Amino acid sequence: MTTAVRLLLGAVLVLLPPGRAVSARAGAASAPSVPAQAAAPVGMETVRVGVLRNGTYEVVSVPMEVYVARVLAGEAAPASPPASLEALAIAIRTYTITNRGRHASEGFDLCDQTHCQVMRTAYAATERAALATTEQVLQFQGAPATVFYSASCGGRSEKPSNVWPGADDPAYLSIHDDDGCGGFPVWSADLADSDLQRALVAGGFRGSLRNVRVLARNESGRVARLELDGMTPREISGQDLRMVVGRTLGFQHIQSTQFDLRRSGASSHFSGRGSGHGVGLCVIGSMKLAAAGQTAATILARYFPGTRIGPYGARLTAAPPESPTIGAPPVRDARAVPPALAAPAAVPPAGAGRTVSADPSLPSDIVVTLPPPFESGEHNALVVLAARERVAMAAALGVPAQSLRVRVHPSSDAYERASGRPWFTLSALKDGEIELVPLWLLRERGMLERVIRREVVHQLADPVLPGKPAWIREGAAVYFADPEAQSSARVVCPQDRDLLQPVSPGALGDAFARARACFERQLTGGRDWRRVH
Repeated sequence: MTTAVRLLLGAVLVLLPPGRAVSARAGAASAPSVPAQAAAPVGMETVRVGVLRNGTYEVVSVPMEVYVARVLAGEAAPASPPASLEALAIAIRTYTITNRGRHASEGFDLCDQTHCQVMRTAYAATERAALATTEQVLQFQGAPATVFYSASCGGRSEKPSNVWPGADDPAYLSIHDDDGCGGFPVWSADLADSDLQRALVAGGFRGSLRNVRVLARNESGRVARLELDGMTPREISGQDLRMVVGRTLGFQHIQSTQFDLRRSGASSHFSGRGSGHGVGLCVIGSMKLAAAGQTAATILARYFPGTRIGPYGARLTAAPPESPTIGAPPVRDARAVPPALAAPAAVPPAGAGRTVSADPSLPSDIVVTLPPPFESGEHNALVVLAARERVAMAAALGVPAQSLRVRVHPSSDAYERASGRPWFTLSALKDGEIELVPLWLLRERGMLERVIRREVVHQLADPVLPGKPAWIREGAAVYFADPEAQSSARVVCPQDRDLLQPVSPGALGDAFARARACFERQLTGGRDWRRVH
């Protein structure tokens, strides 16, 4: 592309207002549909994105490369090396091209939810990766390839039809061992029959659960079918169980279908590895491969063997001479992999409940505590995020900034014990410290920036609103965290118990929406936020 166009793209990336997303991990719910039409070969073309706000989609048009940078911000692992960001940028752009028009009946191309791709505020590294790979997509037999990606394949990839029955299984999306992610993450969960039955009933099952057992596994070793003794229907697929449990109890419980199941009394113990469906690019694996020195092209060769990197649109050709076929099928025998790939160097974790030394250029009055293992880059990124939101919220409220303490908990249970609130509240301010559920859960839901912003408002505004009803304090936090969202014209303000003792995620969301509407209604009358009553 020309220097002029590249400069224009860079200007657009800087000047466009940041998008706000409330979504999860791409491709977790369903397989893409056949695209309505091919993308136009224009570098500055736009993507119509449905951004979910208060239960309805707001359609925004985002230039392609800006969209790629924003999706990278939502989908990439923290502190990802440039090569892994560039590989993921190409996968994101390819997914966008091949799935354009997926929501045509609703008036836009792609949503910002787990159903499509997460879109969040871009930052410098994601902008650089988008610009470095501008207009590049993965091609197969002269057309954009069908691609997928997930957080982690857990050491073994999956084929599409095992996740989405009836989907095509192209040769470049096969089942194979992958030493990139090293089987990370390893997870476990205990679910009482009563909780599991509640999730199943919410998913349309009937009956009283007496037992659960694995009936069959597919070629990748993942759970294909389970028996539900006492329920109707009596069987469920592993993927459907993951989604049913995730939608009701949270996706932190069954993170993938790569698990073993053991019964103990009236509860089930799940132990597994990986996160997400496991088809295509493994985001964590690509990050580790990049850290070991692999390029974007070699990373894509491992996960999509036989595809080519080339331009999209009219410039797409069957076999561009400048873009040879990338790679061969991934190596199955770990002994044949160079040591640097088989065991990439890991950053030594800090001790439990401790911080790592931050960059001296970062504010010293923001203390972030992460559970091990973690990297200094992740710690520093959170400090930067907290500092940015502190400045923005202090300016919006017209009050002085204060020091911040942020603690990320290793599990939802740990968060509940520390905060005294249900896991689905995601964040809380207790004794002056911002308490957060695990980062992966916030990133799955696209909520990290928003909950930091919300709790910073609490820290700044609550002392000014002593003794006020909970709806005023929560209304202020929700309003200033996202002032552009639309509120209902007339609502009944929530009671304190609706906000402080919510019974479900849906009930809490409704209470937040009503608190915001009541708070905003008084602001539109010209009242200062300090005088809302």
